[in-house]
Amino acid sequence: MDFDFTDDQESLRDAVSRWVDKGFAFSRRHALAKAGGASREVYAELAELGLAGLAVPESHGGLGQGAIDAMVVCEELGRGLVNAPYIHAALMTPVLMAAAPSALQSECLPFVASGESLIVPALQERGARYRLTHVVTRAQRTSTGTGAGWTIDGTKVAVPAADEADAFIVPARVSGAEQDSAGIALFLVRAADTRVNAYPTQDGARAGDVVMAAAPATLICEEGHSVLETAVDVGIAAHCAEAVGLMDRLVAITVDYMNTRKQFGTTIASFQALRHRMADVKMQLELGRSMSYYASLKLGEAAPQRRRAISQARVQLGHSMRMVGQQCIQLHGGIGCTDEYIASHYFKRLTMLEVTLGDTLHHLGEVSARMQDTAGVFA
Repeated sequence: MDFDFTDDQESLRDAVSRWVDKGFAFSRRHALAKAGGASREVYAELAELGLAGLAVPESHGGLGQGAIDAMVVCEELGRGLVNAPYIHAALMTPVLMAAAPSALQSECLPFVASGESLIVPALQERGARYRLTHVVTRAQRTSTGTGAGWTIDGTKVAVPAADEADAFIVPARVSGAEQDSAGIALFLVRAADTRVNAYPTQDGARAGDVVMAAAPATLICEEGHSVLETAVDVGIAAHCAEAVGLMDRLVAITVDYMNTRKQFGTTIASFQALRHRMADVKMQLELGRSMSYYASLKLGEAAPQRRRAISQARVQLGHSMRMVGQQCIQLHGGIGCTDEYIASHYFKRLTMLEVTLGDTLHHLGEVSARMQDTAGVFA
């Protein structure tokens, strides 16, 4: 099998890498984190590169690129530790909006592609534990002077860049019990019609809880659960790619440190025990890289195969992120834990990824639930 990237994909990688090197040094990233994590300015710069429209169809002003192109971009953004809601706003939102009526797509997607509108999914609720069927938020039909509409009551938590977004895509229940997959519809809700309780996150970004009380909403689709699953799988695959970029750079930082730090009159990179530990770290990085490729390549499969593959990849990435992050910080010693040193920020971001769109234990349960007679060994 040929795993080489095309010339266009390599050019895309180079363009993102050059922007990171030129416009997003660690000093800027650190300053943004200390100031509260606002990222709209950074997202606008990514939009100027055309990245906001990467997954938006060409008919709506985007580039119409696929999963491998997104993987390439996310690896480089991870390597540069870029704290913008790129995956949620630029990759997951177009998937969700693809289920909307054509008029609503024409109204929203061109502004998503240009970066003028920041629309983020607001998916999680308290007590959900990453289950997409756990939807307590309710939507009701209303009758107004201009015709039928919808209002939403409920709260979504840990929404990325919530206080910077222009609108949210919200799953809300129109029928059925709280855990039913049927009866979950998707709505577009303007940020101005909600109340956002925002806060900085551990990795130097921002998130918030979005409270909706009879908030006016525009229906995207009434049967939204399968669309929601697809968008989340796209997000997980992209986060896997970001994690590979993060780990790749953290390993390089650690190797540089080991070649500089001296003990007993020699660099610690010469100590055999530490060299063996770095070999194990490198192995986990490459296992994570291969499963990231696997996740992105499986996004085009039918839902059962896709969902199992995504969870399998996420389990491996969970193990790799923990191993690489903990070992690299330990090999640095005390300096690795300081806020002024770059390695600690990579570790924080890896820690945040562990609880984004499902942690390792959640996805291990998903893999287990999808095992058939072969237990996944020969399937």
